[in-house]
Amino acid sequence: MRTTATLAAALVRHELRLFVSLLLWLGRRTHQVRHGRAFGYARGEGPLMFGLAFVCVIESVTMSVLLRDLPVVHRVVLVLDVYTVVLVVGMHAANVVRPHVLDEDSLRIRRAAHVDLRIPIEHIACVRRELRVTHQRADGELGLAMGTRTTVTLELDRPVVHFTLLGRPKVVHLVRFHADEPGELVHAITRARSALSRTDQVPDPPG
Repeated sequence: MRTTATLAAALVRHELRLFVSLLLWLGRRTHQVRHGRAFGYARGEGPLMFGLAFVCVIESVTMSVLLRDLPVVHRVVLVLDVYTVVLVVGMHAANVVRPHVLDEDSLRIRRAAHVDLRIPIEHIACVRRELRVTHQRADGELGLAMGTRTTVTLELDRPVVHFTLLGRPKVVHLVRFHADEPGELVHAITRARSALSRTDQVPDPPG
């Protein structure tokens, strides 16, 4: 059983990753893309995140007016409100600077600072562009919607282990996620699978 301290540590690590993402976003950098090809997924949810941040700012101003005669309470609420706005913007920053990454032998699927799943190309049995706007939880399936949408579906011939935000392992054999350019990503994964298959079929040179 996971202790309260372990769960708290997991949440602290997540918030630290958000702050790192915010710094990367301000510096117009990405997180661990290296020589792979990045595929973004934040475009559709960006306006929603900034709208949420704007609502938080309005709420902060309103509370400042209501609590102006209670200076101690006002300062505490102001700190909490500012921290909330920073976290919301950090979530958007994490979506931007932590894209999906495809390289020669693996696909790295990410969602902000709380999902980072690396899938070997050889484990992908099928990939297709598939728009889904409703999702039901099912054993062995991982759904990473942006808003309510996923646009790419991966079927695996061998399960992989996904660790949740709180570190709990989950075995998955099907992954649904969103990409801003799903057609390009599906095509790139298909080409990577074909290239890997051709490499595996090349006979060893005679001794």
